[in-house]
Amino acid sequence: MNWITNVVRPRIQRVFKKKDTPDNLWRKCPACNEMIFHRDLEAALNVCPHCDHHMRLGTAARLASLFDDGQYQTVTVAGVPLDPLKFRDQKKYPDRLKEARSKTGRDEAITVAHGPLDGVETIISIQDFAFMGGSLGMAAGEAIIKSAEIAIEKKAPFILFTAAGGARMQEGILSLMQMPRTTVAVEMLREAGIPYIVVLTDPTTGGVLASYAMLGDIQISEPGALIGFSGRRVIEQTIREKLPDDFQKAEFQLDHGMIDMIVHRHKLKDTLARTIRILMHKPKLGTPSTLPARTASR
Repeated sequence: MNWITNVVRPRIQRVFKKKDTPDNLWRKCPACNEMIFHRDLEAALNVCPHCDHHMRLGTAARLASLFDDGQYQTVTVAGVPLDPLKFRDQKKYPDRLKEARSKTGRDEAITVAHGPLDGVETIISIQDFAFMGGSLGMAAGEAIIKSAEIAIEKKAPFILFTAAGGARMQEGILSLMQMPRTTVAVEMLREAGIPYIVVLTDPTTGGVLASYAMLGDIQISEPGALIGFSGRRVIEQTIREKLPDDFQKAEFQLDHGMIDMIVHRHKLKDTLARTIRILMHKPKLGTPSTLPARTASR
């Protein structure tokens, strides 16, 4: 009896034991509620294949989808005081930063990188909503200023992807000071004749929208992105009127002239490549010259 219990039964159980399935193999689309296999979703750059809903895309995946062959170099940004105001709410500010860095694997909300985009050296900065809501603090301000300086030095276009809930409350007035500082950086780009393109992703709100996010030479948005300064409920309570259902969506902002175009994520690289070549007066490689051919003198 012991032989059956101790040897035979465990072997039978191992054969018929149900294998554990990882919880992250499937994702539910928040728009249509369809289940999507994780590899299919990654291949589609987090765009739902059923309803075309654009889900948020991580920094690494975003950069790999834009630079040629996914080849780029990140830029180290000068450090800033970790906790200048000694701020504490339910947690200490340094603890929140440590948690965000552990969760995202990044030091701050904005990552700066440079590399070839359709053969044109380009500076691209990504604001990641996963890092404390993409909030604008001193480190994020330094990252944008550094991006502008590199763009001017390399005479390369600067593309900024925005996603934020606004200024970082843990840094108080020091966070709000980044709004004029980044505005000055944008003016430096304009004086140098360097194209500055902003791609607004979901969501872009608050002080970020009120500063560098709306100062691009060209304003592009992903479909369905939330774009606005104050929250919908705050505005409705202030003006005491019911707002349209699509209020603050990218499509609403395009109809009212706030942005220049809405571009599907799958077509974004081609659109950006074409735009920077036009702005930088660089014809596409292999394009014949439009100048008339010179004839030999007789």
